[in-house]
Amino acid sequence: ELWVSLEEHQDALELIMSKYRKQMLQLLQGRKGEDAEPALKVHQANSLEIESQIDRICEMGEVMRKAVQVDDDQFFKVQEKLAQLELENKELRELLSISKESFEAGREDLPD
Repeated sequence: ELWVSLEEHQDALELIMSKYRKQMLQLLQGRKGEDAEPALKVHQANSLEIESQIDRICEMGEVMRKAVQVDDDQFFKVQEKLAQLELENKELRELLSISKESFEAGREDLPD
């Protein structure tokens, strides 16, 4: 009788332990979902913040590209104006030289 009682007790204990394990497994699985939820929310918030920063960086890059374009355009305009002024200066010097030559030639033709 003692042996049979011990076997019944062990069977009951195994049944209790299997139910306990099932409940603990369900509890842990439920908790994993709950534990993961705050981390998931933090991860999503960080992802949104990173996306926002990437967008701002892209916008700043676009502004910098436009600034470089404007600067290049301005540089080319200045270079063009400088070349134009140098050409005009050269032509004016030639006219001045011709004028001096004709003035000197006219002076030589005049009697003293």
